Amino acid sequence: MTDQSNPKDPAQIAKMAADADLQAKVREVFLQSCRYNYSYNFSWLGRPMIQYPEDIMAMQEIVWKVKPDLIVETGIAHGGSLIFYASLLELLGGKRYVLGVDIDIREHNRVEIDRHPMAGRIQMIQGSSVDESVVTEVFETAKDYKTVLVVLDSNHTHAHVLQELQFYSKLVTRESYLVVFDTVVENMPKSFFPDRPWGPGNNPKTAVLEFLETNSRFEVDRGIQDKLLFTVAPEGYLKCLSD
Repeated sequence: MTDQSNPKDPAQIAKMAADADLQAKVREVFLQSCRYNYSYNFSWLGRPMIQYPEDIMAMQEIVWKVKPDLIVETGIAHGGSLIFYASLLELLGGKRYVLGVDIDIREHNRVEIDRHPMAGRIQMIQGSSVDESVVTEVFETAKDYKTVLVVLDSNHTHAHVLQELQFYSKLVTRESYLVVFDTVVENMPKSFFPDRPWGPGNNPKTAVLEFLETNSRFEVDRGIQDKLLFTVAPEGYLKCLSD
C-alpha cells in the first residue's frame, strides 16, 4: 500500500538524478540564474532570505523531521533565515530557539530582527564564528538543549568552513543535520567570484570533503540534493549518524 502522506517516489528521484542530460540543463539554468542574483529575490515573513526556494523547502522538511530544540546558524545577513527557522520552531512549540552568529550584524538588520514577531525565539552573537570566545559562547548556550541542528553559511573559504565544521559538528546530535551552504561554488566558473577570496578549489565543498575524510559521524544525504535538482548545497546536507 502506498503511503499517501509521503508520495515521493525514490525510484523516480534516482532516475532523475542519474539523467545526465537533465543535470546538464539544470547546471546551465543555475549558472544563468546566478547572473541575475536570483537567490536575492525572496523573503520570509518580511525579511530578505538569500536562498534558492528548493533549499528553503529542504530545510523545512529537515526541521519538521528532526524537531530541533536549537538551530545554530553562522551567517545572518538580513536575518531572513533566522526568521524562517524561528517560525518553524514556533509551529513546533516548546522552548526552541535559533542562535545566529555573524562577524558583522548591521544595526538596521538587528533592529528589524529584534522587532519581528519571531524575535522571542532568536538569539544573536556578533563575532567571527571561528573565534574561540564566540565558539565558547555558542557551546555554553547550546549545552542545555537536547537536539541541535547546525547550518553553516558565513565566510565560504575552505579554511574558514573547515574550522566551522571541526568546531560546530560536535554540537550536532544523532539523526540531526549539519548543513553546509554554497558547496556549489566548487562547480562554478572562477569568473563568478572576481571579488571574493573563495572559488573552485577553495570553498565549502572542498572543506566538507576534507572534513569527511576524518569524521565518521556524518554522511552526505544525497537523497536531498537528488530530489531538489536546484540546490546551492550539493554534498552539503550532512546527516549525523551517531552520538
